[in-house]
Amino acid sequence: MLLTMNQVKVLAFGVLRESLGREPLHMELADGATVGDLLDELSRAHPAVMLRGIAVSVNAEYARATQPLTSGDEVGLLPPVSGGAARTASFSDEGSGNAGEVLLTRDVIDATALLAAAKQGEDGAVTLFDGIVRNNSRGRKTLYLDYEAYEEMALKQMAELCVQAREKFGVRHATIVHRLGRLEIGETSVLIVVASAHRGAAFDACRWIIDTLKKTVPIWKKETFVDGAVWADGEPFPDAVQLEQPAGSERADGA
Repeated sequence: MLLTMNQVKVLAFGVLRESLGREPLHMELADGATVGDLLDELSRAHPAVMLRGIAVSVNAEYARATQPLTSGDEVGLLPPVSGGAARTASFSDEGSGNAGEVLLTRDVIDATALLAAAKQGEDGAVTLFDGIVRNNSRGRKTLYLDYEAYEEMALKQMAELCVQAREKFGVRHATIVHRLGRLEIGETSVLIVVASAHRGAAFDACRWIIDTLKKTVPIWKKETFVDGAVWADGEPFPDAVQLEQPAGSERADGA
């Protein structure tokens, strides 16, 4: 009996591109193969590649090691996140008006315009988080930063954060804008705007969004210093997106 094979496309991001390359890998797997099986194949084919601590997505959604793969699936290899034309996604609930927007852009972020656009008559507070590129990191002088993202997945995750913030904290509006590409010292890398009837909810939601974004949204940062360049270490992934350790495997593909 002929063995049925499925072909999947594998995308590597962040530091993994240094060893696996920027072009997609096309892998053939036996019918019924899982995410864990794919990682085992990669470990055998590329033993020097560090898969410890990564998460995996299937078709731009976080996946578990036990998830089966089918032909045409797009698999993303996502190291811990560190946190052209713009890509954007807008969202609103019926009757809620301007509920928010998420945006990935290579243009300079206009904080004044975004702040003004967020305000409505029922708001009692608008909070803004402006993350900027500083001139040093861990005792080394920084020249500039480069950001890259799994853009389709990042937009989905950013939009989900805004919706969750509105539900969790009762705020009316949440917007997230993140820069990609080369950023100079003093430029804004990420801007978050939250509007609410009450200041406490606005502060809490804004802090929660940036803290969660830094752990879950697939955006990576490469820091260039006067004496070299390095991909920034990300925070461990939350339990909800960690991979289980496959039974009998010595490879740690979890956090």
